[in-house]
Amino acid sequence: MWPFRRNKFKKINREDLVNSICELERQERTVEAEVYQKLKEIDALMEKGKKEKNKELQLFYAKKISHLHEEKQTCMERGMYLLYNIRLMNKLKEAYDSNAFYKTQTKVPLSELLQDQRGLAKFLNKALVTRVASEDVLTNADELFTEVQSAYDLNQPIYGIGKNEEEILTMFEKESQLAEENELMQDVEKEEPIKKKKMKMEE
Repeated sequence: MWPFRRNKFKKINREDLVNSICELERQERTVEAEVYQKLKEIDALMEKGKKEKNKELQLFYAKKISHLHEEKQTCMERGMYLLYNIRLMNKLKEAYDSNAFYKTQTKVPLSELLQDQRGLAKFLNKALVTRVASEDVLTNADELFTEVQSAYDLNQPIYGIGKNEEEILTMFEKESQLAEENELMQDVEKEEPIKKKKMKMEE
């Protein structure tokens, strides 16, 4: 048996990485469009259900809405997984670029490099640390993909709400509240001249 483990990352090509990221981003946009379409369908059915007087039709709309919610949730989970995948692939590309960067930095002839023993030792140590860190990122990512595919429960870091996501969601909520308050103020300002006009006419 061959004594050394074959490193599957040695043959990585930057163009392949970029193409993979582009393909993942295309899939993520498709999933996002599907989620948006299902939300539109849900909103439309909600409006129909509110207006409908027939209880059986209301139940029919409720079941359709429930089914669409399940489909929307599945799409959103796929979208979040794709986003996480894109993030890890970008990390892999960054590691590849860092490796290429350090390889092309040394312009000094090899004989001069070998004469500088202290500088050479520093360079080798730095290159080793970079390689180990890069391989750790890739190995961890590979193991994570396997865990996600075999897990029955939702993976919290991928599908859960982290600190950053919570802050963004809070920002969305504040923006929505501000928009509602502005709309209310505009309505009040429009009604004010009408009220004054009515008061003058009553006088």
